[in-house]
Amino acid sequence: MNWSGPLAPGFCLRLAIAVVCGTAIGLERQLRGKPSGMRTSILVCVGTMTFVQLGARVQGGDPARVLSQVVTGIGFLGAGLMFTRHGSVKGVTSAAVIWTLAGIGAAIGLDLYGDAIALTAVVILVLVGVQRLENTFVSLRRGVHSHTPHWLRGSGVPPEPQVESDDDDADDDGEG
Repeated sequence: MNWSGPLAPGFCLRLAIAVVCGTAIGLERQLRGKPSGMRTSILVCVGTMTFVQLGARVQGGDPARVLSQVVTGIGFLGAGLMFTRHGSVKGVTSAAVIWTLAGIGAAIGLDLYGDAIALTAVVILVLVGVQRLENTFVSLRRGVHSHTPHWLRGSGVPPEPQVESDDDDADDDGEG
């Protein structure tokens, strides 16, 4: 086994790049209130980098086999982020981001630092850029990409309005 330890410059560099890439993507997700924020993004990136490095360093190890298992495991993690609400599937982008973070972590684990940084920039550009396009062009806001309330997409009948009581005792907590 050729493990140089956690304080070796190579490990520290890989770890720093994984944390920076995960933080950059996770910050965008967290600022938008998505289920996979900074912690998840950093951990997926760092975890994948670690497993790929271990697979490459263990005597007789095969990084390709480790990668295939990581893809399977990340698939289950991503599937846990997706759910159905009001007849449409939610969380697909978050699941795709998790999958891409694993790819970035794998690139770092294989010492492809430039590729990982470029992928991180592309992911952020896609997440921010497509959102801006959707906000700018109405034609991009159709179907599940609509920002219309679900009750307008369904029956077309708005929910019953909430009527506030004019009764002074409506807010009374029973004391006094």
